[in-house]
Amino acid sequence: MQQYPPPEPPRSQHRVPHRPPTAQPHIVPQPYGANMPPSARPQPRSQAPTRQRQKSSGHWMLIAFGLVCLMFVILVGAVGLGGLLLYGSGNILPGVSVAGIEVGGMSEAEAVEALSSGWQSQGILLRDGERTWAINPGELGLSIEAQASAAAARSWGRSQGGIFGGIEALISGAEVEPHLLVNLDQASVRLEQLRTIIEQPAKNAGIQLVNGQAQVIPPVQGRVLDINATLTGLQTDAATELADGALDLAMVPVAPGVTDATPLLQEAQALLSRSMNIDAYDPVTNESQVWTLAPSEWGQWLVATQNPTSPTGLALSLDQSGLRGFLESRASQFSAPRYLKVDESIEQINAAMATNQLDTWIRVYHQPSAYTVQAGDSISSIGYDQGIPYPWIQAANPGIDSLSPGQQISLPSKDDLLPLPIVRHKRIVLSINNQEMWAYENGQLKWNWTISTGISRSPTSPGIFQIQSHEINAYASQWNLYMPHFMGVYQPGPGADVMNGFHGFPTDASGGYLLWTSNLGRPATYGCILLSLENAEVLYNWAEEGVVVEIQR
Repeated sequence: MQQYPPPEPPRSQHRVPHRPPTAQPHIVPQPYGANMPPSARPQPRSQAPTRQRQKSSGHWMLIAFGLVCLMFVILVGAVGLGGLLLYGSGNILPGVSVAGIEVGGMSEAEAVEALSSGWQSQGILLRDGERTWAINPGELGLSIEAQASAAAARSWGRSQGGIFGGIEALISGAEVEPHLLVNLDQASVRLEQLRTIIEQPAKNAGIQLVNGQAQVIPPVQGRVLDINATLTGLQTDAATELADGALDLAMVPVAPGVTDATPLLQEAQALLSRSMNIDAYDPVTNESQVWTLAPSEWGQWLVATQNPTSPTGLALSLDQSGLRGFLESRASQFSAPRYLKVDESIEQINAAMATNQLDTWIRVYHQPSAYTVQAGDSISSIGYDQGIPYPWIQAANPGIDSLSPGQQISLPSKDDLLPLPIVRHKRIVLSINNQEMWAYENGQLKWNWTISTGISRSPTSPGIFQIQSHEINAYASQWNLYMPHFMGVYQPGPGADVMNGFHGFPTDASGGYLLWTSNLGRPATYGCILLSLENAEVLYNWAEEGVVVEIQR
């Protein structure tokens, strides 16, 4: 609070200046004598110096306060004058923005351009409580009506509050709601694509290893995205829904299926004493990568699932999110074109876990690839060199009539020739050049036999195939032959009605006599692999469908 000096006493009164007692002794004033001349009378003392300084400081403070008030009036006047000038110019008033994009002081045409370009580069948030994801509004089918939005910005301060509204916008800013268009179909498709990122699956009660002991861990409630409910706000009033720069997601809670894993403690304790081994097996290259996980690592993913066939109604499995993260990190180490089907791998590992098996294998797959044509190449020679029957290459490159050096063609995935589940512990290998076959079981050689493959005008194709069918005595109508203990290995082309495969000495259907009995060890067939009658029967009974057959050149 400003302090001011006290008013001066009336001139008719005489005041004795105050003296501190420590400065001088107390003196009692004497009365004036009648005969005392006027010149001898005491003269009135002037004002104390300190009183004069206080009065001077107060005056300066009053002056300063006045100057501040004057400057404020001038500023308000200037703002008002500027506002009047802008108000009359037709431009958008200062401090106005639309959807967070500053358009103050712009003409309506300039604002249209600014809003069109600014909206394209501006992001919004998808929000689930404290969780947020940045996204471009165009991904959700949100576009701005720039002309209508610029017109709304220009009307601010004219239709709302007059010139005083314009001054308020300049001082504190004014946010004008944009006019938006919404493509609900596009928004629905994009949100559907984002489900895996946004949603939190429910997690059943589980068991973890703590200081060597299995302990129960509580369940976790899940959250699922309700796309229709989320889009209701956008459909009703998109501008209001996005006023704070975020689209609030409608999420539905999901309860876990198992809330107590206590009945599985003893079983889990036995499992958690062992490591887990995952064998990532490539049936094309016959190579494995074995990943060993300690109990402290894989035990973090151990959860309980419902199992009606179990005495407790429960079974142990591995949480998908944790196992998925591990598999994806390992799969990233594969070089192209190899990859993992993660969902399939999770199913295989949990299927083994259901039988208390911690050692399992998962399959490595191959993407299609590109091939650069070399001088002298033909479709058939490329197929022979790449281990893919040439009709499969033709099907992958429709319309190719001729080849030229440097041309890029597509090679189908070699997995297309392995359509059945792989039998992991058996493999048949044969050599066209050596006319010899080897059968392996659990990595150990079981049989080594002499064979015959296709003649030059109808050769056996190199490649990685598998046993796909069994027929005790197949009939080849094209050659009028019966083929005993026939096992189909590959189709010459996709969708072909015939298969090449293993069989014993064939019988001529017209004469009933055996063929090629003395031809083992050299090419003799029309593409199949010929065995003796005895060996063909043994192999027929040993090699189930799915066993890989590797035909080398």
